[in-house]
Amino acid sequence: MKAIRWFNIILALLLLSACSRSSDGPGFALGKPTATLRPPIPDIRPAPDESLAVSSYLEAWQNDDYETMYGMLTKVGQDTISLEDFAAKHNNALNTMGAASFDFEILSGLLNPYLAEVAYRINYHTALIGDLQRDMVMRLSLENEQWRIQWDEGLILPELGGGNTLAMDYAIPARGNIYDREGAAVAVQADAVALGIDMSNLPEDGGGVLGEVAQKCDLPLENILEMLETGTDWYIPMCEVAGEDAQYLLRRNLSGLVITPYQARFYDRSGIAPQAVGYTQFISEEILTEYRRQGYRGDEKIGTAGIEKWGEDYLAGQHGGSLYVVGPDGQIVTRIAESSPQAASSLYLTINSDMQVAAQKALSGFRGAVVVLERDSGRVLVMASSPGFDPNLFEPNNNNSGYLLGEVVNDPRNPLLNRAAQGEYPLGSVFKVITMTAALESGLYLAETPYDCQYEFTELPDRVRYDWTYEHCQERLQDGDPETNCNTSDSTPSGLLTLQEGLMRSCNPYFWHIGLDLFNNERQQDIANMAMAFGLGQATGIGQVAEAPGYIPFPGTAEEALNNAIGQGETLVTPLQVASFTAAIGNGGTLYRPQIVEQIQPVDGSPTVTFKPEARGTLPIRPENLQILQDAMTSVIENPRGTASYRLRGLVVDAAGKTGTAESGSGKPHGWFAGYTMASEDTGLPDIAIAVIVENVGDGSEYAAPIFKRMVETYYYGSPQSLFWWETTFGVPSTPTPLGGIPTKTPKRR
Repeated sequence: MKAIRWFNIILALLLLSACSRSSDGPGFALGKPTATLRPPIPDIRPAPDESLAVSSYLEAWQNDDYETMYGMLTKVGQDTISLEDFAAKHNNALNTMGAASFDFEILSGLLNPYLAEVAYRINYHTALIGDLQRDMVMRLSLENEQWRIQWDEGLILPELGGGNTLAMDYAIPARGNIYDREGAAVAVQADAVALGIDMSNLPEDGGGVLGEVAQKCDLPLENILEMLETGTDWYIPMCEVAGEDAQYLLRRNLSGLVITPYQARFYDRSGIAPQAVGYTQFISEEILTEYRRQGYRGDEKIGTAGIEKWGEDYLAGQHGGSLYVVGPDGQIVTRIAESSPQAASSLYLTINSDMQVAAQKALSGFRGAVVVLERDSGRVLVMASSPGFDPNLFEPNNNNSGYLLGEVVNDPRNPLLNRAAQGEYPLGSVFKVITMTAALESGLYLAETPYDCQYEFTELPDRVRYDWTYEHCQERLQDGDPETNCNTSDSTPSGLLTLQEGLMRSCNPYFWHIGLDLFNNERQQDIANMAMAFGLGQATGIGQVAEAPGYIPFPGTAEEALNNAIGQGETLVTPLQVASFTAAIGNGGTLYRPQIVEQIQPVDGSPTVTFKPEARGTLPIRPENLQILQDAMTSVIENPRGTASYRLRGLVVDAAGKTGTAESGSGKPHGWFAGYTMASEDTGLPDIAIAVIVENVGDGSEYAAPIFKRMVETYYYGSPQSLFWWETTFGVPSTPTPLGGIPTKTPKRR
């Protein structure tokens, strides 16, 4: 019996083994190898996370990534709406709400093997109606083992289900005005007129038209006559005026004068500091979404450059609006929320309009810039750049725009560039004040350290370098000057000089010697470090207008050290930087942050922002060395041998400065002058610092120094007191124009 029992057990095991070898179920599979019996392996892949899918979808929306969002829709959803329409619905909703951003929070989720529902909270941060919060549910389907979103317009807002849309009724305040420091209009909303001359109706004697235009447009009559002679059309645009001037001309009804009224942003006097103040334009298509989400309707004008752009938030005020849900039939379904507009603020600038206009006129016919700062505060009194432009031309309703705007935009001289803050130039000999400071602070030089300044510099054997006096002598010889022995002060070697006299005479060999001496004494970086401590090679921090940083190189070779010492080579600075460090030299060593906004004034209440001087650094110069530098800069003007003494004869106040002539790399050198006044005790007015650059005109003493003098006269007397040497009357240059180069036999200075 026991044997039969074991036989049955063995037979049962054999039968089970045969069944496991069969691929089609029970039975024996002859000819196949035996296999071990194993239990089935369960599917342990994790189910997709429906909450993660919803988070990914909403994160893509936060980034305006509509393509990713669309790719997460179900097949049915994609069949019901195109990617373009899908993106447009989301974009339009955010734009209409004025929602620059939104947050979301996943609340809960329900799911079965193939469907899911995820509850979430979304909070839109809108510019007009504050935060808009909704609790919503997103439904999902499992397709190809991935959760897909079931598209519904209610996923944007529940109110949008059933084909509803959003609409915003905007309330837009008037744009704020811009005034100068005395409250004179710079940019205001106004009824204006465009003035032009109809050549076909102009009387032969002008009929009084030209005199009126000259006065209202503040143009010399000679300039108007030149425009009429060179004009090729029947209509010659002149300028734009507003207020009483416009009404006066409308009443006169002068024959030949075309007066076209329009209403818009008006810039007084054809633009006071136009590159700094800027202008307004309609919102372009490229930035429309950005502004719609800030609560703009889209058809407003916005600040496009300068103060208009910087102060947009203040000048535009706070838009208001009512957000509605509109049904498919165009009828309002409900009002979601509303807000009231808040009036715009006005900006008061630190600009002195009379000085600013005087600077713009002084630069007329040149390329260049003038910056005037209050020496002891950083206030910008003048920021002039030439060539200039009329910001009124950016108004499409201005009749003159169609004639002149294209010329402004396409002008190769780039009049829209603010050369005062964005123009980057080699500084030339004005840089010698920095080299002199580095020399004094190194301990290797004293005020009385001598140097024999001759025509030639041969301390570096690669080639012979020449002082500016030699260059002037050669110019005289080439011009056939009767003084062929070059015995005038601007053509004779300066001879034995102290360090202070070296600056006064702007002796190139002396400063090449300093640069090489510091380089050879393991002080290769002294001059560059001093330049950066003076604020060069970096933004001044003005902030309210765009500025360039410039560039200060660190010399790696002896030749680079020589160039570095006289502000040439790769050195680049802006006139604003130069005015800033010049002010610091004059005020005792404090570098102030230049500022051009005096205050921001709401319609009601006290100013929200008021000018405060902000120190941004201190010149690293000991008081005794600063005094040496100041005395040297004073002698540039007061000493008969000083490079600016001839052109600044009769200067009305005590001042100090430095001339500069910077090789431009193309054409004549750029002319520089930088200086400051020392007259507050005598005049009761704050002292000022001035930087002037005139491009491609030659020596700094010839054009830049006289413009410095005019700025000083205008500041202290209210108007210019002396003609430029190139003028016949104020504002009227002799022929040829300065840019053509006026021949002169007067002494030249560097």
